[in-house]
Amino acid sequence: MHPSESIQLQPHPPNQGACPLSLEPYNSNAVDDRSNQVSTVRGYILFAFAVALTLALAWRLRLVLELVYVSALFAVVLMPLVQKIMRLHLGKWSPSRPLAIVTLVFSVFLALTLFLIFALPPVMHDIQHFAADLPRRIPPIIASIKHLPFADKFGFDSIVEKSEGAIASTAQYLLATAPLWLARIFDLITAFILCIYFMLEGEFVYFYFLAFFSAESRDRLAKTLVVAEVRMSSWFIGQVALMVILGLCSTIAFAALHVRYFFLLGVLMGLFNIIPVVGGIITILLAACIAATESWTKMAGVFIFYAIYIQVENAFLIPRIMRSRVNLMGLSVLIALLAGTTLAGVVGALVAIPTAALVAVLIDEYFIQKDAAEAAQATAQAASVAYTESVAAASAEKAEAAAAAAADSAEKAAQSADKASS
Repeated sequence: MHPSESIQLQPHPPNQGACPLSLEPYNSNAVDDRSNQVSTVRGYILFAFAVALTLALAWRLRLVLELVYVSALFAVVLMPLVQKIMRLHLGKWSPSRPLAIVTLVFSVFLALTLFLIFALPPVMHDIQHFAADLPRRIPPIIASIKHLPFADKFGFDSIVEKSEGAIASTAQYLLATAPLWLARIFDLITAFILCIYFMLEGEFVYFYFLAFFSAESRDRLAKTLVVAEVRMSSWFIGQVALMVILGLCSTIAFAALHVRYFFLLGVLMGLFNIIPVVGGIITILLAACIAATESWTKMAGVFIFYAIYIQVENAFLIPRIMRSRVNLMGLSVLIALLAGTTLAGVVGALVAIPTAALVAVLIDEYFIQKDAAEAAQATAQAASVAYTESVAAASAEKAEAAAAAAADSAEKAAQSADKASS
């Protein structure tokens, strides 16, 4: 081509592919779509990376998060008491929130001081006697157990030596684990301070948390959390009442049975009852073992007392103190205790019930279909009524058959008597 000739750009024919030198307008939609897809994929990758980083950070800070959660939970549980103190009036004056919190903390320390002054000396006396009596009481117990059938198959001869070695190594164990116990004491003090701060500034955190939701969702969530707060506070008040009742009843029963260290055992029964079901079982087994060192009759008396108390608690105390306020089934309580113990040990078991109450309120509000739940409950009640009526009808039929058989027997007996007289 000669340099002087001009180059003419022609549009491509209709039904042919686009030519780079075409004079058609540039199509930016495809480029924008591809750019949006790339941005979306990049956003997903960044979101997944942020989630993984958050989970890793939460795992590294799990002990701190555990302390924060437990402190916030007990702050929520104790806030109704603070509010009751704030509603007190002396003329026109009423205490402020900080003063109410100080009053509550002072009341708790006063109660602990009175307990240490009046209740701790007998407890320490019982602990000292128990530690002194345990080495000499183990051999008679082993000798009594060896008289039981098949006892020789369990190797009880070596238990005495092992128990003496365990007692001797207890002091070494306590000395070796002293840093761990100090760390737990420091965690307890930290949780106490955090709980006070949550009671002082918890409302600001609460409203800041609600600000992440829209207005409609915010109102619904706020009402749901108020219901959860009432249930958790009711759990705490009810649980303290059950602890006091079990501690007093256990102390009186063990004293009446003349069980050694009855005061110590009664205090432990009350304190360990803060962990429902599990705490009572552990302490009653301990009380039974101590009673067995004196006589099997006392051990049987301990078990009989606890069996009677459990019946009274389940039939009378829990429905009136706990179930009507917390509204948790026994199966839910057991599952919550298992999950809490597995996740966080004793601390998890301690906060399992209020956490279960919170989760139950959220599930009831956001997941349960009210109509379906009411229909299912009505169906279950109808089935229960039908079953009861069928059992009653079957019992009535059996009674009628028995009455007819008795009438036939009486008639045959009368005929036999008539024949004999004739």
